[in-house]
Amino acid sequence: MEFETTFYQKFPKDFRWGTATAAYQIEGAVSEDGRGPSIWDTFSHTPGKTLHAENGDVACDHYHRFDQDFDLLLSLGITDYRLSTAWSRIYPQGHGRSNPQGVAFYDRLIDALLERGITPAVTLYHWDLPEALEASGGWRSRDTAFYFRDYAAFMFQKYGDRVKLWITHNEPWCTTFLGHLMGEHAPGLRDAKMARAAGHHVLLSHGLAVDAFRGLSNVGEIGITLNLNTVYANSDSDADQGAQDWADTMSNRIFLDPLFKGQYAALTDAIVAPADPDLIRSDDMAVISRPIDFLGVNYYSYSVVAGDPAAITTAGVRDVTPHDEVTDMNWPVKAAGLSDLLQRIARDYTSIPLMVTENGAAYADRKIEDRVADADRVSYLRRHIEALAVALDAGVDLRGYYLWSFMDNFEWAFGYSKRFGIVYLDYETQRRIPKDSAYWYRNLIREFHQVQS
Repeated sequence: MEFETTFYQKFPKDFRWGTATAAYQIEGAVSEDGRGPSIWDTFSHTPGKTLHAENGDVACDHYHRFDQDFDLLLSLGITDYRLSTAWSRIYPQGHGRSNPQGVAFYDRLIDALLERGITPAVTLYHWDLPEALEASGGWRSRDTAFYFRDYAAFMFQKYGDRVKLWITHNEPWCTTFLGHLMGEHAPGLRDAKMARAAGHHVLLSHGLAVDAFRGLSNVGEIGITLNLNTVYANSDSDADQGAQDWADTMSNRIFLDPLFKGQYAALTDAIVAPADPDLIRSDDMAVISRPIDFLGVNYYSYSVVAGDPAAITTAGVRDVTPHDEVTDMNWPVKAAGLSDLLQRIARDYTSIPLMVTENGAAYADRKIEDRVADADRVSYLRRHIEALAVALDAGVDLRGYYLWSFMDNFEWAFGYSKRFGIVYLDYETQRRIPKDSAYWYRNLIREFHQVQS
């Protein structure tokens, strides 16, 4: 047995052991059946934006192979699956007339999951804004928040009889900072004022979608997923504590505070940019902070920071995180950071249920014949799942864990160079090969259910 019986008993009997993917990273079929282009189609086809000029045109060809993929999920004992839907497959122009073929695709996909006893958790936005909306201002435009509300309402009405777990946005930090301030993600902008507007409108769209959800009679739950990072100060000195405050605001408080406290953190103006006078309107913060049913937490790494006046470009904050163990993304590993993060959220922000909606690691996996022996990933997963038990022991209301990711896929600006999956993808043949970590996870889930039964 991987863990002692008493370990498994720390988890609720209905704990969700799942895995996750995102539409643009796996679906392919970008020009089929009426799908409109998204900002990631445009960005990935722009020279110099992605490694080796790679794109999601084909990706994992999940659009044509989802039955095969769901059979594989079932064989691995995974009964909870987080996916995202492509906005431009439903609304090619972002609004207006819906696309019947796109609607039918997600009908088939959701039904295929349920036929296998797999529970879907649907993320409405995983970074792939319809290009038609980007052309009219994208997330810098307040109109986009209302178009998102309408898209969300359509999805709730169409699929709410079968989908009971909804996530409005995945990682608004990435949309705001990587997409609009650092230029590393679509739409590839580098403008602080635009980033501030985009971040606010993403949050507003979340609240508007929650309102739309509450107005329907479908039974279900709705939340949002944030990528959060445990930030430690290098020492107890005033300089290092100040650096921690800045870095924690940058990584965490910048979205946690408006969602759960109805106000932006004090350092937001300094970290991003002051809000234009007409950006935040009278009811916006009340809408943004509407009560939700759960918070999704994506955790991959941690940081240690020190105060350093010479670090001018980072407001006197220097990253001193040890790199003695890193993943293939060069992200430092600290499993205890996950339990510390979950406890911090429950202590400082909310008592609502939490779900780890992404956690996993990229490694330079090698296929030898028909086996991928990814011992590093197994070790990573084991330690982070142990951290879940620590959080549960501390009283955190934790309801689920979705491993990232189900299979290797298009890793955004890194193209196909980074492998996060527990299933290996041979991109030339589209062959799926479960890695050792997939079998390890299967055994863990099986043992959990044996103990709980």
